[in-house]
Amino acid sequence: MNNLKKISPEEINENPFRLIGKDWALLAADKPDGSCNMMTVSWGGVGVLWGKPVAFIFVRPGRYTKEFIDASDRFSLSFFDGQYRDALSLCGTKSGREIDKFAATGLTRAAFDGVSAFEEAKLILCCKKLYESTFSPEKFLSEELEKNYPLKDYHEVYIGEITGVYTK
Repeated sequence: MNNLKKISPEEINENPFRLIGKDWALLAADKPDGSCNMMTVSWGGVGVLWGKPVAFIFVRPGRYTKEFIDASDRFSLSFFDGQYRDALSLCGTKSGREIDKFAATGLTRAAFDGVSAFEEAKLILCCKKLYESTFSPEKFLSEELEKNYPLKDYHEVYIGEITGVYTK
């Protein structure tokens, strides 16, 4: 079993800029048939919206994990210590369509608040989807943003209410 304890979102002591932008996270979601996929994310954030603690993440349309997050009303973000950097790199560069990421990384899938996450994580955010939308290039207020989309594969943004936080 895991050694994680449940805390409130307000008790998180980690720096979200470092966690998401530098250390990265594994986004996981489940399909109704019980299958799960994960991918590394480094764009996103946490905050308060609609009076709720939320996390928001961005997924390109071609990512296999998008099928899973679209099929579910929940997703998780798992954050790890540096020893798992290779596993995060693999999950950011290889598709679950092509390899079994669980076998390749050795990470242990477990259910936290009704969504898959990973026992090895140092911090897990369990989220219930509240909103999703696709970036519209005509809404970009700076032309330089378009350089992130040479293939016109604009990210889908997902906002989820943080319903559970687990930490070591």
